[in-house]
Amino acid sequence: MATTGSSDPLDPDLDPNAARQQSPEERTRLTEAEKKKNHIASEQKRRQAIREGFDLLSALVPGLEGQGRSEALVLRRTVELMLKAIEERRRLINEMRALGVEVPAQYWM
Repeated sequence: MATTGSSDPLDPDLDPNAARQQSPEERTRLTEAEKKKNHIASEQKRRQAIREGFDLLSALVPGLEGQGRSEALVLRRTVELMLKAIEERRRLINEMRALGVEVPAQYWM
């Protein structure tokens, strides 16, 4: 059996996969408090990822730098920027085609 401070690589107490190797009957179930704690931690992680995504969009979209962040405003301005970029791309493709440059159909949109 494992001893405290053991450095034995075969010690199941040191194996991070040991819980997965146990049968369902051997695993200890989480208490309701542990489940709640895990749920809260997961939700906080999810919200942080969303926050970071909006922060990144705010930094990339012109006119949003340094402003207080309204998520609706960030999304609206991002969509406006993307629509302008798509329209500019279409204009450039049409201009190239008018000049006789062959543009593969995969780039037409």
